[in-house]
Amino acid sequence: MSKTIELDIGGMTCAACVGRVERGLKKVEGVQDATVNLATERATVTFDPAVAAVPTLIQKVQDTGYEARTARTELSVTGMTCAACAVRVERALRKVDGVTDVTVNLATERASVDALSSVGVGQLKAAIREAGYDVLDTGAGAARADAERAAREQEVHEMRRAVTVSAAFAVPLLLLAMLPMLWPALDMWLMERVGMQTLNVVMLLLALPVQFGPGRRFLRTGWAALRHRSPDMNSLVMIGTLAAFGYSTLVTLAPGLFPAGSAHVYFEASAVVITLILLGKYFEAVAKGRTSEAMKTLLALQPATATVIRHGAEVEVPVDDVVTGDLIRVRPGGKLPVDGTVESGESWVDESMITGESVPVAKSAGAAVVGGTLNGNGTLTFRATRVGSDTALAQIIRLVETAQGSKPPIQGLADRVVAVFVPIVLVIAALTFATWLLLGGSDALGQALIHTVAVLIIACPCAMGLATPTSVMVGTGRAATLGVLFRSGTALEALGRVDVALVDKTGTLTVGHPELTDLHVESGFERSDVLRVIAGAEANSEHPIARAIVDAAGKEGLEIPAAADFQAQPGLGLDATVEGQRIQIGADRYMTQLGLDITHFAAQAARLGDEGKSPLYAAIDGALAAVIAVADPVKDGSAEAVRALHALGLKVAMVTGDNERTAQAIARTLGIDTVHAGVLPGGKSDVVTALQASGARVAFVGDGINDAPALASADVGVAIGTGTDVAVETADVILMAGDLRGVPNAVALSRATLRNIRVNLFWAFAYNVLLIPVAAGVLSAWNVNLSPVLAAAAMGLSSVFVLTNALRLRSFRAPLAAQTRTDRTSGVSRPELAA
Repeated sequence: MSKTIELDIGGMTCAACVGRVERGLKKVEGVQDATVNLATERATVTFDPAVAAVPTLIQKVQDTGYEARTARTELSVTGMTCAACAVRVERALRKVDGVTDVTVNLATERASVDALSSVGVGQLKAAIREAGYDVLDTGAGAARADAERAAREQEVHEMRRAVTVSAAFAVPLLLLAMLPMLWPALDMWLMERVGMQTLNVVMLLLALPVQFGPGRRFLRTGWAALRHRSPDMNSLVMIGTLAAFGYSTLVTLAPGLFPAGSAHVYFEASAVVITLILLGKYFEAVAKGRTSEAMKTLLALQPATATVIRHGAEVEVPVDDVVTGDLIRVRPGGKLPVDGTVESGESWVDESMITGESVPVAKSAGAAVVGGTLNGNGTLTFRATRVGSDTALAQIIRLVETAQGSKPPIQGLADRVVAVFVPIVLVIAALTFATWLLLGGSDALGQALIHTVAVLIIACPCAMGLATPTSVMVGTGRAATLGVLFRSGTALEALGRVDVALVDKTGTLTVGHPELTDLHVESGFERSDVLRVIAGAEANSEHPIARAIVDAAGKEGLEIPAAADFQAQPGLGLDATVEGQRIQIGADRYMTQLGLDITHFAAQAARLGDEGKSPLYAAIDGALAAVIAVADPVKDGSAEAVRALHALGLKVAMVTGDNERTAQAIARTLGIDTVHAGVLPGGKSDVVTALQASGARVAFVGDGINDAPALASADVGVAIGTGTDVAVETADVILMAGDLRGVPNAVALSRATLRNIRVNLFWAFAYNVLLIPVAAGVLSAWNVNLSPVLAAAAMGLSSVFVLTNALRLRSFRAPLAAQTRTDRTSGVSRPELAA
């Protein structure tokens, strides 16, 4: 059968483009016809779905040089209980014409669907509902989070009520069934006074409300799954409990059908199994709510209202009503509602909730501020520059949500197993039943039933479905609190496997612009006077070295005098008159030409040379006054970061366009292993490729400005942000604090998350591999059996174990944790990152 779809094509400008796209599509095997309309920018393609697929058509359009537009839709799915449910929802969505990719996350209960623009949300919802699940109608952002939180709270409430009702009947039923076995005198008394038949009827009346009350959820969803030929956990519980309940009901109502001595009832097995599974699901729902705490914290950062100055008066408006250009006032202790630029006022702002950097940042006129951060002791008035979904906080939330909803490669193993797991369990259960029926002796039917039910219950794949996504969810949430943003689960996994951290120098290891680093004055001169007059001489120059000297004088509060008779000395330096004094600044050869002896500064010059700095000299009225060095200084924390990376077992390499001597000097200072110097910006990706060719897995760390090719070609691209720049498209990992110390923190967290996932997967798989044979009765000869009741308890505990283990990541401690120091300039105790 042929199928016809419409592709939304971008980038076409003329009839030649139309012809090119049409020819490209018609070359795809299985395509029967392709018509492209330039006016509507749509391609109508008829193809054989057995030969061609939608992703192939999209790829062909892209290969032709155009864009086949797709859209991503996020849907909150309700009713999923295990990994098989997630697989089933994925399969149902993939069958919708025009869907190109689907990811369903059991932990977040969310489906991410990439589809052609012609695919409506209604079609996706219908596919999910047809598969036996439902879709929660939500808005976007905070509205969606509120709706999901309300749905989860409702789920916890319903599960608690179901457990209470179920236990109210199951507990007396269990006592009625088990106490006579443990207390023979009670058994004899019941047989004499009540009788077996009456006792069985009482147990039937107790089991009936459990089976078709709280247990109805398993019957409804389990049958729907079987009807769609994709059995899941609910199917296993349904078959197991119905078998025990149905068999026991027959024994109660028609005992003559069974051989003497074999007419046992197992009402307590079905009722207690349902109760224990519901109890496990209740604990699971509570724990799953805790895994999203980091996201709740992020969503709570933005205040609900903002104080806006309109027509000269302060007006409090909902934050959603703030528009770009609004003037906003934030008082001490208040949260900044949106991103902006300070117009007036001075204050310290705590940006730790956004960047992970615990040092409060001084803000004054012209400074950028970020929505969601906490104002300190002053009042700030700022102009809104980014609002709504454009704010840094909104982008962070989107990135975290995307990462939490994505699958790391390690999840592939679990997905492949789960796809065939439940059918295999059904086969094992059938074999168990047949084997015990043949070899079980006088009570063969009862033994076959009990062991089969135990197999069905113990094999529920809940833990498998939760093993990876819960760890990713908690890990990425914890990362966000540390100022580390992972774009995907793949990035989270890959960073933990890297061998080499290749770090760009300028802007990453260093500040990124020259600063005055050294000023040594000759005896008889005052440092402040020398700095003031040489800044005056340099004030008219736009050279980076001149700007660094002038900025240093400004930071020290010096008044910079005007210069006269300014003359540049090509290749040597400059000559100017400042306050009647002749100022001459330049290299050693300029001083030699002037007849000045610089040997007095030989020790300082040698040290500066070893540090990769080029010394300059200043003469005032013909007398040597000072030696100066301007350089791009190393950032605070770079040395700590390199040490921490070494402690994690990584090699650290540096790539820079600087000369070999300067690069080696910085490498010695920081303890860097390998240096690649004299590399042009376009050659950084070649260094990455060369390291990869040697067998290394490389993380490239750059500032994201000129490093896009290297970030893209590395195994993991890590971009150091600025607190507001979170949309570095080519980076896999973004460090919000603009600080290299985030790299070892991110690597350590990645490794901790991977370890957590491995433990979860091992537990989930080992639990089933070890206990299914026990449940089937393989060890019965040694009197080792697993009753359905114990199987249900173990199944519930396995899911709770996986969730609890994932939650341990919330207490992850970064290698470079926060501690406190005394600020040198203000004497105020402020926190900072330190090893």
